[in-house]
Amino acid sequence: MSEEPEWSERRADPEPSNRPHGRHGARRTPGDLWRDFKNSPFLPATVLVLIVSAGAGLFAGSYTYAMANPTPHHLPVAVVGKPQSAQDRSAFVAGMEKALGSSLRLRHYDSRRQAEQAIEAQQVFAIMRVEQPKGVELDISSASGASVAQLLQQAGPQVGKKIGVPVRVKDLKPLDKGDPRGLAIFYISLAAVIIGFIGAIQMSVHARRLNPPERIAFTLAYALLGGFVIAAVVDWGLGALNLPFAHSWLILALTMFTSGMVFTMFNTLIGRWAMLPTWGVMVLLGNPSSGGAVSWPLLPSALGEIGRWLPPGASVNAQHTAVYFPEHQLLQPYLVLAAWALVSCAVFWIWRHRHPGGRDRTAAHAAAPG
Repeated sequence: MSEEPEWSERRADPEPSNRPHGRHGARRTPGDLWRDFKNSPFLPATVLVLIVSAGAGLFAGSYTYAMANPTPHHLPVAVVGKPQSAQDRSAFVAGMEKALGSSLRLRHYDSRRQAEQAIEAQQVFAIMRVEQPKGVELDISSASGASVAQLLQQAGPQVGKKIGVPVRVKDLKPLDKGDPRGLAIFYISLAAVIIGFIGAIQMSVHARRLNPPERIAFTLAYALLGGFVIAAVVDWGLGALNLPFAHSWLILALTMFTSGMVFTMFNTLIGRWAMLPTWGVMVLLGNPSSGGAVSWPLLPSALGEIGRWLPPGASVNAQHTAVYFPEHQLLQPYLVLAAWALVSCAVFWIWRHRHPGGRDRTAAHAAAPG
């Protein structure tokens, strides 16, 4: 009997209370809800949803704007000799400008040889000679720009038919047989650019503990090996391009290294959101304006100017010259790639303490025996 009260007391449930217990029972304010959301994994996931959606539209828009309806702007054309009548030339030029929706930037040369040298130096895209009774001789250069050459090849005979002048079109610098549309150089440069910064992204995830000199060295290593593989597949494997192998390999390697270091630079400056400016510079802006898929004279004028100073455009320009105009090398694309690579390496090195990777040398030293 003496134990019964204790048993009854143990079974007795405390009276329920309607008062709130702690912060979970209090009415949540908008500030509380925002703090919880901000500290949860849902905030970065939501931001990524918005960024990916906007990026999809920007990606489609940038390529469509640059490539869907290419229109020539101030097309440089060489003119050889003097026609018997100035009216013959002016009629054909006016007809061509009307057909192309563009103005021809005529450059006069005394001989055909001089005009061909201008083609080799990539100063003009075609050679025009108006003589009676032969009519018009229009020599195009597909290697200078396949899209420009195609437009000239279509417009020339049509204009000649309208003004009653025969037009003969000849391709002075045809493209390689394995690349009839002239897109292979764009594709290999695109591969080098994208794989270049994807490699840096993967290295920041899977080789996070690399110290700055090691990170630069391994970026250079995958750039050299990746550039070799791209050139080998396209030239030896597929036969799409007859590459000057060592030269093209080094251009691709420099492109991959530059692209990887650009991401590393942005990763140092802004951390986990480094993909945004890298994608913007390299893909959204750089690739459509590179002149690889659509020649620079056919791009919107602003893109045509900007593209020359970005890594994708410099890579396409260097590769294009190495393949089709080896005796007239241009210095600018190499300087552009080198400048982007050096600036990226310098920023990474100067602010390397801000980079999210690397090993903790202080802790390692403290843990060492003695």
